[in-house]
Amino acid sequence: MKKIALLFLTVAFLVSCGSSKVANEARKTMNGDWQLTSITYPGNNQNVEVTLLDNIPARCLENSSWVFVSNNNTGSYQPSGMTCDSNTRFFRWSIDDTNAAMGNFDLMFKPTNADHKSETGNTGYRINLSNLTGDQMVWEQTVNFEGKPFTIRMNFTKN
Repeated sequence: MKKIALLFLTVAFLVSCGSSKVANEARKTMNGDWQLTSITYPGNNQNVEVTLLDNIPARCLENSSWVFVSNNNTGSYQPSGMTCDSNTRFFRWSIDDTNAAMGNFDLMFKPTNADHKSETGNTGYRINLSNLTGDQMVWEQTVNFEGKPFTIRMNFTKN
């Protein structure tokens, strides 16, 4: 019985270390300058006006510049577009590695002020990090729209 318990604890320890290692690699990969190149809505043919991240129109986030700093989990982005507020926005981010061993990450994203102090209390966003390579990153979020799942996909390219 002791051997089974020891084996279980050893496996649990290795799995937990493995997921943290995978999440740490993901954090390192995210480090740097990115451009949000497109926002798509897979499986939806409707023309919908979508707002994201504190009510920013999706059209203002396309072609926006993003910076992720992995050593302190801070970052910033600057919306783009002629009729868009292009003030730099700041945030804190982390990767929830609960399911990292299976390759499933959630990005925790919390808006902050320029000093990276929260102005929103516990308000933030959980977004699925569905793909991450050295030069590509994809975020997905599924919401309910008119009683049906509606997927928002944000496609990034590393600069």
